[in-house]
Amino acid sequence: VKAAVLHGVDQPLLIEDIDIDEPRAGEVLVKTSATGVCHSDLHFIEGLYPSRFPVVLGHESAGVVEKIGEGVTNVVPGDRVVVAFVASCALCDNCVQGKPYLCTGGQTRHDRLSFGGENVTQFAGMSAFAEYQLISASACVPVPDDVPMEVAALVGCSVMTGVGAASNTARIEVGSTVAVVGCGGVGLNVIQGAIASGASRVIAVDMLENKLASAKEFGATDVVDAS
Repeated sequence: VKAAVLHGVDQPLLIEDIDIDEPRAGEVLVKTSATGVCHSDLHFIEGLYPSRFPVVLGHESAGVVEKIGEGVTNVVPGDRVVVAFVASCALCDNCVQGKPYLCTGGQTRHDRLSFGGENVTQFAGMSAFAEYQLISASACVPVPDDVPMEVAALVGCSVMTGVGAASNTARIEVGSTVAVVGCGGVGLNVIQGAIASGASRVIAVDMLENKLASAKEFGATDVVDAS
């Protein structure tokens, strides 16, 4: 399996052939169709976040189910899926208490990918910068056939981060006025999350004209050029 492998801080990603395990019970092998480069990936490359090397990064993706492990019932081979990087373990206290979004079971693994006999860290339980991903079945979210894969991939991180910030963290109420500072990938999805939550006025703030134009397309009622 070809993958973009990071061997150390500030090192280039090298396209190399790695070995990937067969899916075990509760696991799925997904053939990657599209993956985004999130700024969080760059943080790990730059050493701003710690990681064990070598590692295959990538956590914003979509693909097609290739194989399923024993007991998997939510998907079948051939299904088109978004891969959620916050898959729950179903075993930790938060999962058992019905709060899978606060899962502490951890998704980063160190023993399912290998390169030249050396274990390769599987980032976020995914490692989307590879031709195939070995993931938990709970990370698979089926998507309709008419959704382009490059669009579906964004749902795996930037969309759910932004929309979730608006609906779950800020808990925006109907009729609210909301200001969104920064209209990048996450900010744009905060805007549409605010609109979906019923905000009557959404003020987008940025320093770039193209981002403010995108903010209007995503539903902002007002824009402020902060430059």
